[in-house]
Amino acid sequence: MVNYILLQNTLALRSTVLRNGQPPETCILPTDREVGCFHLGYFVDEQLVSIATFFPEDHPDYGPGGYRLRGMASDSSFSGKGYGASVIKFAIDELTSVNASYIWCNTRSTAVGFYTRLGFSLISDVFEVPGIGPHYNMLRKINGGTPGVTFDHKFPDQG
Repeated sequence: MVNYILLQNTLALRSTVLRNGQPPETCILPTDREVGCFHLGYFVDEQLVSIATFFPEDHPDYGPGGYRLRGMASDSSFSGKGYGASVIKFAIDELTSVNASYIWCNTRSTAVGFYTRLGFSLISDVFEVPGIGPHYNMLRKINGGTPGVTFDHKFPDQG
């Protein structure tokens, strides 16, 4: 089941999956506490197995109304079971409710297929993130999005 989670709940998976075991406190993103930012997690029983963070940020080529996805990670022992997809689908519903126009992200080249299956499209050529590897920018339009909205919505449980 997908729930809103606190920032500190994201750090262990970010460390393990995205940052090669770096100390969890080094996995905090500069945007993690911005107004409009929210963190989601998928729980199997009481175990957090997939996470993602979303915050208002327009892509420079796609205009206002954007939300950016960062820190998407799933426990490798739970990969391929649809939990990450459930997190993204939940976020799309939430962002539709605040009239976001699109979600965009930088994704590792190995995850392009995952995002494509969820309706994202490639919007860049491949580029290298130093120390991490090849990435692409991807974007998914959200039906009902209204360009030019101002995001001042505070999502639940985001202390």
